Amino acid sequence: MGLPILIEGSSGSGKSASMRNFEPGEIGIFNVASKPLPFRKKLSKLDNATYSDIYERLQAPKLKSYVIDDSQYLMCFEMFNRVKEIGYTKFTETAMNFYNLVQFVIRGLPRDVIVYFLHHSETTEDGHVKAKTSGKMLDNQLTLEGLFAIVLLAKTENGKYTFVTQSDGMTTAKSPMELFDREIDNDLKFVDNAVREYYEMSDVKTVQEHFEKIKTIQKEVSDDIKT
Repeated sequence: MGLPILIEGSSGSGKSASMRNFEPGEIGIFNVASKPLPFRKKLSKLDNATYSDIYERLQAPKLKSYVIDDSQYLMCFEMFNRVKEIGYTKFTETAMNFYNLVQFVIRGLPRDVIVYFLHHSETTEDGHVKAKTSGKMLDNQLTLEGLFAIVLLAKTENGKYTFVTQSDGMTTAKSPMELFDREIDNDLKFVDNAVREYYEMSDVKTVQEHFEKIKTIQKEVSDDIKT
């Protein structure tokens, strides 16, 4: 089972910038809206990514961490493409397409693969902050945050960018007990490391390096014995 994590926040709240501490080869980015990254580091990204692109790349994942940026555009662009359709079917199918993607991450990927959904938020009439969808009809079909065990809220205040990890009653932020402080730096690499440690996910690269080190030691010992 893979792990989907939702990072929600308004435009400019630091969601994309949170990827800045990943190194090339550590993360793959599905860039749905084809935006340039807000930092100079060259990270692997697929522009104009669609559902089909995401499924194709994740069928046999080569990396342990992926980002869908911005994931709400998967729903938005589908609704734009179907704007001339009449009736409620398009709303149900749009919700199901997003639901199926999250379920694919959960059920179809190895347990040490994490997929981050960077997603715009919106504020409701009663002041609650939630993940943005394509309208109330879609909200009636899908409670987006209910698909995720971890939901972080990106926010900026006085030039400081952070992730809120627990709800104050007006947001949908949530995370397991003792995983994070209530507010942390907007550093997705830190989040990735903390989640892997918390859930005791194996690091294939580290395991491979460990065995290579053992082989080297064994060879050195063997050479010493021969001499």
